[in-house]
Amino acid sequence: MAIIDLGIVKAIFGGGASSPEQQQDLFKQVLLMTLARAANADSNTNPVEVETVQRAIKDATGDEINLADIRVAAASEIFETAPLEKYLGSVAGSLTSANRVTVAQSLAEVIRSDVKVGDEEIEFFNTVAGALEISAAELVGLVN
Repeated sequence: MAIIDLGIVKAIFGGGASSPEQQQDLFKQVLLMTLARAANADSNTNPVEVETVQRAIKDATGDEINLADIRVAAASEIFETAPLEKYLGSVAGSLTSANRVTVAQSLAEVIRSDVKVGDEEIEFFNTVAGALEISAAELVGLVN
C-alpha cells in the first residue's frame, strides 16, 4: 500500500483493527499525515520545513517522499471528516510506543526547522502528543 493512500488510518478510524503486518504501514501513514500537517500548521510554510519532512520520513522509514505527496497528505480529504487529533487518537493504540515517540520527535524536528517556533506550532505539537498518548517519560527516553 502506498504511504500517501492513508487507507489504514481511515480503516482504523472507521472501527477496523490493524494486523501486525499493517502496523509498519500505519506508522508510515501517521508519520506522513502528521508531518505534512505540521508543515502547514502555521500560516508561513517554509520550504526548509518540507525538506525536513522529507528527511524525517526517510530517516524513520527508509521511504522517500516527494513534495507533491506531502502537499496531498497535508490537504487530504481525510481531514474534512475529522481533525488530525481524532485520527491520531483512534490509531494511537495500534502504534508501538517507539513509533509514537518517533512521530513526536520528528514533529519537533519539523517545527524547529524554520528556526522561529510560534504559538500555533507549539499548540499543534501538544495536541499531537496528547492524541498519541505519549507520556513525558516516553518522550525523553526514560521509558521504552
